[in-house]
Amino acid sequence: MSTPSPTPVTLITGGSRGLGAAMAQALARDGHDLILTYREGAAAAHTVVAQLQALGRRALALPLDVAQAGSFPAFADTVRQALADWGVPALHGLVNNAGTGLHAGFAQTTSDDFDHLVAVHLKGPFFLTQALLPLLADGARVLNISSGLARFTVPGYAAYAAMKGGIEVLTRYQAKELAVRGIRVNTLAPGAIATDFGGGAVRDNAELNRFLASVTALGRVGEADDIGGAAAALLRPGAGWITGQRVEASGGMFL
Repeated sequence: MSTPSPTPVTLITGGSRGLGAAMAQALARDGHDLILTYREGAAAAHTVVAQLQALGRRALALPLDVAQAGSFPAFADTVRQALADWGVPALHGLVNNAGTGLHAGFAQTTSDDFDHLVAVHLKGPFFLTQALLPLLADGARVLNISSGLARFTVPGYAAYAAMKGGIEVLTRYQAKELAVRGIRVNTLAPGAIATDFGGGAVRDNAELNRFLASVTALGRVGEADDIGGAAAALLRPGAGWITGQRVEASGGMFL
């Protein structure tokens, strides 16, 4: 596999809104062309594509349900064709961002709830990365999105946090096994962010927002752009000596 092209191309799952859209915009400002995935929000995804194109970048939105691992080989073929259409030999980066939330106590979490979280947050990134390995350039970057909830505990997130703990362990194994190709793999773990994720509670519930700000060293909850900038930093050439690491971008929650 060739080395990354002078104009890097990065694929972000769940790039139609929230953190994924912010990451795409930050990477576009850093000179990346982008392939985004979406599950249902086609209109929102194409709006993000237009924003990226307005920044002078090439961008494409593709449908993908990360809970359906059986679709990954066909998706990889679609990505391969998109790269060929752009005259690009390989992907420079992969950001496993797509996810869904669940707020339920340990005692109330159902087997179906748990299985769905496994499919989206653990099995999905595992096998999507595997399917895209032939398309990743030597020296490429993989960034797996975790959560501050894998470090600190907030009642109601046992199952969700367990998935993110799993992705953090997976990151270390990927970093070790893919190092032979110079592929760097890291985890980015956001804290509380004011987006529509999980029903938008952090953004819309003033009492919750104030509480989270009070336990954050920088005195506020995060914004999507905070995470976009952190993701872009980890994919820059100057971060090439960082691999197998968990980087928390939480403003200092629960220090």
